[in-house]
Amino acid sequence: MTHPDKARRDDAEAVDPEFDSPEANQDLIETYEAESPTRKLTGPWALIVTAIAVGLSVYALYATRATISAQIYRTAFLGIALVLTFLLYPMIRGSKREGGITGLIFGGARVGLIDLVLVAASVVVSAYPIRNFDEFVYRAARPNETDVLMGTICIVLVLEATRRTIGWILPAVAMGGLAYAFWGDVFPDQWGHRGYELDRVVGTMYISLEGLYGTALAVAATFIVLFMIYGAVLEFSGAGKFFLDFSFAATGSKPSGAGRTTTIAGFLLGTVSGSGVATTVTLGSVAWPMLKRAGYSRESGGAVLSAGGIGAILSPPTLGAAAFLIAEFLQISYLEVLRMAIIPTIFYYLSIFLMIELDARKMGATSVAIETEPIWTLTRKYWYHFTSLIAIVVFMVLGYTPMTAVVYATGLAFLLSFLRRDTAITPPRIVKTLRAGSVSTLSVASTCATAGLIVGVMTLTGLGLKMSDLIVDLANGNLFLTVVFTAVAVLVLGLAVPVTASYIIAAAITAPAMISLGVPEVAAHMFIFYYAVLSEVSPPTALAPFAASAITGGNPFKTMMVTWKYTLPAFVVPFMFTLDTSGGVALLAMGPTQEIVLATVTGCLAIVAMVGGVGGWIVRPASWPERIVLIVASGLLFYTGTLQDLIGLALLIAGIGIHLLRTRRGASGTGGPSAVSIPGPAA
Repeated sequence: MTHPDKARRDDAEAVDPEFDSPEANQDLIETYEAESPTRKLTGPWALIVTAIAVGLSVYALYATRATISAQIYRTAFLGIALVLTFLLYPMIRGSKREGGITGLIFGGARVGLIDLVLVAASVVVSAYPIRNFDEFVYRAARPNETDVLMGTICIVLVLEATRRTIGWILPAVAMGGLAYAFWGDVFPDQWGHRGYELDRVVGTMYISLEGLYGTALAVAATFIVLFMIYGAVLEFSGAGKFFLDFSFAATGSKPSGAGRTTTIAGFLLGTVSGSGVATTVTLGSVAWPMLKRAGYSRESGGAVLSAGGIGAILSPPTLGAAAFLIAEFLQISYLEVLRMAIIPTIFYYLSIFLMIELDARKMGATSVAIETEPIWTLTRKYWYHFTSLIAIVVFMVLGYTPMTAVVYATGLAFLLSFLRRDTAITPPRIVKTLRAGSVSTLSVASTCATAGLIVGVMTLTGLGLKMSDLIVDLANGNLFLTVVFTAVAVLVLGLAVPVTASYIIAAAITAPAMISLGVPEVAAHMFIFYYAVLSEVSPPTALAPFAASAITGGNPFKTMMVTWKYTLPAFVVPFMFTLDTSGGVALLAMGPTQEIVLATVTGCLAIVAMVGGVGGWIVRPASWPERIVLIVASGLLFYTGTLQDLIGLALLIAGIGIHLLRTRRGASGTGGPSAVSIPGPAA
């Protein structure tokens, strides 16, 4: 396994073939991913975990066709997920204890006695409600003593599983929420409530669908696990490698080609990994040598990797896990969410490509001829990897549910893998695929269950509405300040918890505040979703840039700031959803066609202006007055309104015109860029 330090090599002559395997760079991913690393079990325990994990995937697939009570399915799903979590995730992150009494009890690299006790407890608290389900669900308001005991143990197990997978912060927030539910009477009047007894709290969290088994877990147990299985099928059929090769072959050899190639590859690869950090690391291992040869600094190269790695989570056709929650919370189809994401995706990649183009000119990047198979040869061999991605959208357009669509697409990808022997998902690969699909869902399952506790407390006590009112009061009813406070709140949440949990909590607290001031509900939730995702590339703890800097050997802080510069327009675009109600709907592809087109064109002009102003380059280096004019123009164009748009457009034309007049006097011809050749991704 490659150590992170090895990735900081100065010699970029070739790409290590190891980087093309599905297990590539796992150490580096685990170092910077929000989730903790799992145990590398061997022997009987490995077989047991594999059997349980495969069983969970099969159960999830079976549930799409069978008639199972929603609560029974969620209860069983969470129970199996807890069992796998305690077997795979050590009590202490990175613990390597093997022998001795402490190793026997607490575990480490191996399963310990405490892990086995927690596994047994998980089985009991999950089997208990299923055994007498009809009687159990009617006791939500008046649970008996056994219900309370089982519910309390279940809550503790979920908190411990979440601590093991993503750290202590989210469980600490949940415990604070539970304490507030018990002792609300000690708080001041505007924040307090009468307080609830243990049986009422446990009844809500364990027996009803307003706590552990609420909407968040429902999404994890249906949409997310199925898409994880689909991603695993793509991964083990070689789609990830094909997407990289395709991107390398598709992009021309212009000076900015290396950056464009990396960005396109990140978009395609992200549909397989579903993780910004994982995409950044996998992409960086093969793309950094190319970027370095093209003339990118360590920090600029890391920024391109980070921006490309995060882009797929914001983009159709798969988006991130939180997108399924948007559909569930708003009671709209997932296809509607995909449609709403199209224009923001155009804006995101337009800004990235423009920033890459300007930086390539500023740094004098050279063209890089990549030695890989011609694009038509690759397409002729592996065209079928695109088919299932298209099929998901087609099935949903035809009226199928997202669950049915992804199951059919998974089956299609599986069958098409047999078109070539090297991509065929044979029985051993089937086992690996089903195992990977369910294991990759474990952290999401525990996170969603814990987030369900927090949402349940807010519903039970009214805390969500109180915090929403506080935001509006702090902003004095001003929409702009309310949106700014919301953005800050989501980014702060993103420092400590994964994207999914950040979205769930922020949606419960801040979305009502924006909606109360006239922001369309869909715009409010899309705003929160985008900022939850962008927290992975925002200061001060941007995980994706930190992972990229480990590969390039660059300064982590400088890499983070350059990444922030590359993605800055993406931070501004969500404000267009919210600061003008009609413009916001239009930018989400809703409303009259002419409004959608006008809003899209205006947004593109705003991004052009911002890139020129922030990047400091148009056709030559821009002067500070020119940059200021462009930045002001972008601000006016972003703030949707006819007068603002006209003034912004005039300033944009003036800024570019002045720059062209100034540079024409001192323009001089330059020679064409030289070309160098490096090997493409290893076969």
